[in-house]
Amino acid sequence: MPIDPFILLLLATVGVAALFPARGSVADVASGASTAAIAFLFFLYGARLSTREALDGMRHWRLHVTVLAATFVVFPLLGLAARGLGPVILTDPLYQGLLFLTLVPSTVQSSIAFTSMARGNVPAAICAGSFSSLVGIIVTPLLAASLLGGSGGGFSADSLLKIVLQLLVPFLAGQLLRRWIGGFVTRHKKVLGLVDRGSILLVVYTAFSQGMVQGIWHQVSPARLGGLLGVEAVILAVMLLLTWYGGKALGFSREDRITLQFAGSKKSLASGLPMASVLFGAHASLAVLPLMLFHQMQLMVCAVIAKRRSHDPRAEVTSPEPAAETRTAVGTGTRSG
Repeated sequence: MPIDPFILLLLATVGVAALFPARGSVADVASGASTAAIAFLFFLYGARLSTREALDGMRHWRLHVTVLAATFVVFPLLGLAARGLGPVILTDPLYQGLLFLTLVPSTVQSSIAFTSMARGNVPAAICAGSFSSLVGIIVTPLLAASLLGGSGGGFSADSLLKIVLQLLVPFLAGQLLRRWIGGFVTRHKKVLGLVDRGSILLVVYTAFSQGMVQGIWHQVSPARLGGLLGVEAVILAVMLLLTWYGGKALGFSREDRITLQFAGSKKSLASGLPMASVLFGAHASLAVLPLMLFHQMQLMVCAVIAKRRSHDPRAEVTSPEPAAETRTAVGTGTRSG
């Protein structure tokens, strides 16, 4: 299976951080720049989401509630179940990162891309991913406070405020200004997509630079990484099966089941990275490592599933095509969601 070029850029960024970590005043500048870049990224998310599509998508409230339950209930339960694997398979820092992975919101762009590829309900995928991101801004820190506790890097009301200011406020600002800038954002989707990827790469560089300065990488061995990958593969397989067959048991249509599977089984790198940098501080590099690995795994596996779903003989030929704006949004979907 082909590897997303963005993943290669992520690995290259980790390598640069290992060889040339940011220190002192350079680290302060990099941290401030990554904070500003992520805020701008969520501002663009808000500007891209059509308010009309969001209101129309709310009619599928049963689907959205099911996606939220998969993201913020079933996923964390699987993360808690993995606690029994430590310390034989996972060290405590890796397990904390794995548990944090299960708490972050679902993706937006890649959920849309795979749902469109598989002939699913694209408007519902747009709304499901967006709702998950908004809910996650509040729910993820609260879950981290209750499940990770003090080991999570010091959750506090100040941490929640920082996340709200960095993610939610820019998103709402983008929504308010969409009337005037929405057309510009849509026309320059490819160019602004560089902001998506650049923001994430900057956060990765900052986090892994802190890890190198703190000297924490001696805690991770190849055997531990292999064990982590195995655990994540099991979690992803369980979620893919539960969302697909659970959707059937709940009576969802084929198109809605596709949306549920792709929106309910994935985790967002774009949302998880800035949250980890706030919640884990200097230990964010190990905290985001499971998320980075899971991100690549989910893209590769879901790409195969979406391709097979697109050739499903039971798919309706008259399945509605996504609107022009939606097709544009799908263009870079698997890159930074």
